Amino acid sequence: MPTVKFVKEKKEIEVPHGANLRRVALDAGVNIYNGLNGMGASVNKVLNCHGLGACGTCIVAITKGMENASKRGLLEASKCKFDPITSFHFIGNEDRLRLACYTKVEGDMEVETGPEFNLYGENFFS
Repeated sequence: MPTVKFVKEKKEIEVPHGANLRRVALDAGVNIYNGLNGMGASVNKVLNCHGLGACGTCIVAITKGMENASKRGLLEASKCKFDPITSFHFIGNEDRLRLACYTKVEGDMEVETGPEFNLYGENFFS
């Protein structure tokens, strides 16, 4: 069974292959709705789309094991590129950020909840 380690929360759990990362986090008591750089976390905990992929507030950084996550689909890619809230997080972090509601766990990974903006990424001005 794959292991998911939540770095900031210091939690490590075993999950079934193909489990949804958002559901795994919530079942483990991990808050993935951290808002924009921590702002709005308590509001986002209640006012989110509940895994439908509409809000973009469940953004996480996969620090190790990105190859063990499901491939990014068309809906998630468009959400990350064109959504005014979500797209700012992805600047400079395109290779490691995912929306937990779209991500399936296919192997061991380390996840950082509430990733910060990286306005100095190499793709910022492109």
